[in-house]
Amino acid sequence: MHGSLSATWLSAKLGLDPSALDAARRDGRLLGQSAGDHYEFPAWQFDDDGNVLPSLPRVIAAARAAGMSDDRLGALLQARSGLGSGRCLADVLRDGNVGHVLGVIQSA
Repeated sequence: MHGSLSATWLSAKLGLDPSALDAARRDGRLLGQSAGDHYEFPAWQFDDDGNVLPSLPRVIAAARAAGMSDDRLGALLQARSGLGSGRCLADVLRDGNVGHVLGVIQSA
């Protein structure tokens, strides 16, 4: 699942006030990437039932601790996961291979 979700759409889908959605982004519970004067939320961070991947806050915290911006983390997670692979790092995260994703973040 790739693409981005607008804050308006996501707040309606999750039943959250837009300020609560922004607080979740600031707190590292959701990944939001700047898109001009607003934020968009990568769709891959949600499972098929609309729940945030349980490992996402850990990944965001590791990236922030390494000095990586949320925008850079989003770009990194959209990068291919290996030579000749059609999959991106977000797919690896969705598969549950958090250790691999954390290793890539630490070496980036």
